[in-house]
Amino acid sequence: MITCVVEYVIDPAKVSAFEQFGRRWMELVDLHGGVHHGYFLPAEGASDKALALFSFPSLAAYEVYRQRFGTDPDFIAADRIRDDSGCVLRYERTFMRPLLPERG
Repeated sequence: MITCVVEYVIDPAKVSAFEQFGRRWMELVDLHGGVHHGYFLPAEGASDKALALFSFPSLAAYEVYRQRFGTDPDFIAADRIRDDSGCVLRYERTFMRPLLPERG
């Protein structure tokens, strides 16, 4: 399993647009073979930071998902929410391997 952690710097005045953007991407990740763990929005302290975490079974599965960017109409429409609203100022993507608790 590989988990993508996306760190966002968002416009604090456009959190509702960011929430709309996030809701759509949660649906798309889940529809295309991943598991979205949610978006984490500012609550206290810095008001311009947000995170998203989602996992795919492998990097190869993630790459199949990424091939849809720029061509799939649903992916283009989801990115348009971000682009048209200006809710995301910048972001950085990191891939991690989760260490999860063992379930007995």
